[in-house]
Amino acid sequence: MKNITFVCLGNICRSPMAEAIFTRLAGERGVLSLFNVRSFATSSYEVGNPVYPPAASALRRHGITDFTHFSRQLTAKDIADSDCVLVMDGMNLADVTALARVEDRGKIRLLGSYLYPPREIADPYYTRDFERAWSDISSACAALLDSLLQEK
Repeated sequence: MKNITFVCLGNICRSPMAEAIFTRLAGERGVLSLFNVRSFATSSYEVGNPVYPPAASALRRHGITDFTHFSRQLTAKDIADSDCVLVMDGMNLADVTALARVEDRGKIRLLGSYLYPPREIADPYYTRDFERAWSDISSACAALLDSLLQEK
């Protein structure tokens, strides 16, 4: 089983959306049992808070109605226990890399590196564009899943 970890600043928008989307995609393809999927924050700002209501609304609009999540902060152990750590932007990349042990840094990459063209996943908390976040995260998660399944 591969441990897949998604990370953003507060763990209330992008990373829980990625967790829910990746989980649904893997379930639809009948391979969810191959993955342990989770998400975390780089900061402690939102620890214990549920998914941000506009992000939760975006998930529901796209048929994900049974996802419950509460923000938690990433630790070096969470990184060590992961096979793949997907971050949303350059700030997340720097924060997670600084937290990780040297031997775990190769596991960390931008989720948006699975997009064409590669790019950061903009934070909808600030942009207010939850549909764009949905689109980018969905596309990147589908490509990530394809890549992981090709490794098998």
